Amino acid sequence: QVQLVESGGGLVQPGGSLRLSCAASGSIVSVNAMGWYRQAPGKQRELVATIIPDGSTNYADSVKGGFTVSRDNAKNTVYLQMNSLKSEDTAVYYCNAEVDVGSGWYEDFWGQGTQVTVSS
Repeated sequence: QVQLVESGGGLVQPGGSLRLSCAASGSIVSVNAMGWYRQAPGKQRELVATIIPDGSTNYADSVKGGFTVSRDNAKNTVYLQMNSLKSEDTAVYYCNAEVDVGSGWYEDFWGQGTQVTVSS
């Protein structure tokens, strides 16, 4: 029904930057919140940042000041600009979107995940 395709992960040195993108496609009537979660080895998946259609955002305390989430509503795409990366930011990053596929309510969809590794 709905596919979320992520891109932009990779290996970066501490203090470096990366930009993740996630495009939603398929049987989409409307998209509510979009965002990013991450899961480090041996840890639970955690919220990184979310954004709703009017541009209001929410961030985990650990990324405030370093990460910026944005979206292009016309393209159903969400971005995550990550600056001043630290080794503890190493994780698989997952895109999430709340999508109405014609049922009248929003369902959760997830991307396949993209690896971000911060290491010298």
